[in-house]
Amino acid sequence: MPENETIQRAEKSRRKGKAPTTQAGESVREEMEHIRKGKHGARSTKQAIAIGLSKARQAGIDVPPPKKGEASKKSSKSARHTKPADQPNGSHKASPTRSRAVSKTLEREGDQAASHASLSRQAKESARKRSPAERSASARKAARTRAARRS
Repeated sequence: MPENETIQRAEKSRRKGKAPTTQAGESVREEMEHIRKGKHGARSTKQAIAIGLSKARQAGIDVPPPKKGEASKKSSKSARHTKPADQPNGSHKASPTRSRAVSKTLEREGDQAASHASLSRQAKESARKRSPAERSASARKAARTRAARRS
């Protein structure tokens, strides 16, 4: 589960009517901070982002599961069935043994996955997968958002 401060920031985004992916961005940002501080590591930037999104789902943010072909069947299936722990029939808490094993494994990983260079490379790679029209629309939307903030 994300820290309380992160959940509060995500809740603030939800109240403002931001998209679920924007709300989940807080969990991803928290995950990057954990990696940079050395709480644990990640093999790749994609893994770090996936961990953040998973935590967001556990916190109750309505992030859609990965599209088919973007993740293994197992993680996609897991994401579809992940529910907040406080909801009935929600995901159950992992056993202490499994939790400890996951933590130990992540601690052995490096912190390069959260470096500015890695994040930049990941963002550029994701942008390249989008069509020029989608990128243009995204840039126009960002410009409108900046203009709205100034006024």
